[in-house]
Amino acid sequence: LKVSPAEIIFTSCGTESNNTALFTAAEARKKRGKRIVTSAVEHPSVSKVCDELEARGFEIIRLPVGSDGRVSVKDIEAAVNEDTILVSLMAVNNETGAIMPIEAVKPAIEKAGNTAIFHCDAVQAFGKLPIDVKKLGIDLLSASGHKLHAPKGIGFLYKSKDIHLKPYLF
Repeated sequence: LKVSPAEIIFTSCGTESNNTALFTAAEARKKRGKRIVTSAVEHPSVSKVCDELEARGFEIIRLPVGSDGRVSVKDIEAAVNEDTILVSLMAVNNETGAIMPIEAVKPAIEKAGNTAIFHCDAVQAFGKLPIDVKKLGIDLLSASGHKLHAPKGIGFLYKSKDIHLKPYLF
């Protein structure tokens, strides 16, 4: 990843990484807005958190996918506005293998004149596709060791040093 060790938080799995990323990002930015943009085909460790955040009063925008299994760049651009506090988009779909246009997220955030946090669930992509978190503007990235032939029970969350989050676990 070409990041500092201080930007890596070890977790028990990708699910814990995703849960930590979404809950802490939403909590950290809730005074700026309540809009969270994601896709309709996220892993349950993201979609179920979005359901819970919606029950807590956040507005969840679930972008559809086309026949190719991908979210369209135009839909990302249309969904991100000044109230958006978080965009969470997986890099590769865990069921279809569709590669999502994660390179379009940070430009959409910037085009909206926003400072929303960009989370990427890279569990399926990490170690298989090149992901430059700095170049792509990814603030939070989830990964799981078992997808890289490590034992189950190992994951991590990359957290940019520019993002300040409250602890999720004490």
